[in-house]
Formats: sequence, C-alpha cells, structure tokens
Amino acid sequence: MTLPVYFYRTAHPFSNFHPSFFTADGVTYHTAEQYLMARKAQCFGDEERLTAILAAPTPDECKRLGRLVTPYDNAVWEAKRFEVALDMLRLKFGQNPKLRTVLLETGDAPLVEASPSDRIWGIGYREDDAEANRARWGQNLLGLALEQVRAEFRGQLG
Repeated sequence: MTLPVYFYRTAHPFSNFHPSFFTADGVTYHTAEQYLMARKAQCFGDEERLTAILAAPTPDECKRLGRLVTPYDNAVWEAKRFEVALDMLRLKFGQNPKLRTVLLETGDAPLVEASPSDRIWGIGYREDDAEANRARWGQNLLGLALEQVRAEFRGQLG
C-alpha cells in the first residue's frame, strides 16, 4: 500500500492557501482559495462579496468573506463545490508547471488534507493523528479532487 501524502499548511503546494497565481476568464487569482470563494459568491449571485473576495489580500480574508456569501443554500453549494474544486485545480496546476510536477511526483499516493478543523475538504485530523483515526476521517474532498486532476494530467502525458 502506498503511504498517503498529507498536506495542510500554506507552505505545501497542495494547500488552497499556497501562493499560486493563475488566470481564469481574464481574472488573475493569487491562491486557489480566492478562486474557490469567488466561484461560491458567483454561484449565489453575491456581487458585493465577489468584489471583496477579488480585492482581498490574503486567502484567510477570502475564506472569511466566502462564509458571508448570501443568499446561501448549502444543498446548492454541496452539489457544485466538487466540480468547482476540479476547475480550480486544473487551472492552478495547469498554469504552474513546477506545481504540476510536484503533483505528478506523488505517483498513486492518496492525497490527504490533514486539517484538524475541516471534515469536508479535509479529514478532520492532524497528520500525527490521521492513521489512528482513519475509520473516522472526514470527506477529504480536496485530496480526492487533487487525485482526479493528477490522473487527468498523467493521462495527458501518456
């Protein structure tokens, strides 16, 4: 069994908070988190929050603003968020060759966001506690999306 690649902190290139410039529809984003929160605001037609997210200087501020999107319907976002994440990662890794190389070098390893506070995008556990709690992991949507995009890029190479 291939050991998982755990990530969480901003310094790790798989983190949505990692600095990584990319462009979509004429807009340049400074992090994947900014893109994700901008798409969330667009999904619900919140132009005020969208403008603020695009002007936000940090991924923390983007995340904070994303939590204020209104009107918000969790069922709608749940249905869209994974596809938005795939778009985000295709852009981030597609436009940043060094980051794409890091992603491809993980081979077939499971990619796991070891966020102790996020059971949707991550597993809800720190890396140190992950294996002991594997049966109780959260959804790890970011890790699963990274794995899918990695497979897509690998398919383009071969």
